[in-house]
Amino acid sequence: MLPSLIILDNFLKDPWAARRAALALDYDPAAQHGNFPGRNSTAPLDTVALDSAVSRQLGSGLGAAPGSQHGHCRLTRKGDRGKSGVHIDPASYSGILYLSRPEDCAKPDAGGTDFFRHKRTGLEAVPQDPAQIAASGYADANALIEDVVNKDTLAPARWERVLRVPARFNRLLLFSPWQFHNAAPGFGTTHEDARLVMLLFFAPARS
Repeated sequence: MLPSLIILDNFLKDPWAARRAALALDYDPAAQHGNFPGRNSTAPLDTVALDSAVSRQLGSGLGAAPGSQHGHCRLTRKGDRGKSGVHIDPASYSGILYLSRPEDCAKPDAGGTDFFRHKRTGLEAVPQDPAQIAASGYADANALIEDVVNKDTLAPARWERVLRVPARFNRLLLFSPWQFHNAAPGFGTTHEDARLVMLLFFAPARS
């Protein structure tokens, strides 16, 4: 089983090159169709080397989850709002590579990634065992997701933050996508000083 959360600092050998490549992508406002705050790039960065490095680190072959935004980058400025809040990811494993400049990550309002407990149920993630799902009072995972995640995603008072992973330049955060999480608030007013991340959505690599 992959770890529920792992932090790898100083992950890339040349993070500034990755940052330049991320900023050179197109963030067309007309191409934004997700529930997230900010703008996603219209194309991904190449993740072949990154996928291999993560697979070696975890001892498990991983690649892009089909139909996901794996390798796309996201710019989120201060005040950007999304259509959803606390959520889970449609992947086997998730990752976020922080590419904001060190001086921007050091600011008090710099947003990393938050993880939550659902107050009514006490859950911090969607259980992966049917017995645990039943013990939570639900017939299956879909019923739980609908009643907990989809129903309460935009109700901050129904969630308790249990962890904030701070943004750090060249930090890779890897985690189980079934954990209830959300991006901390964006920051900055331009492409240069905004929250900049590469999004990673993994699935088992095809043999």
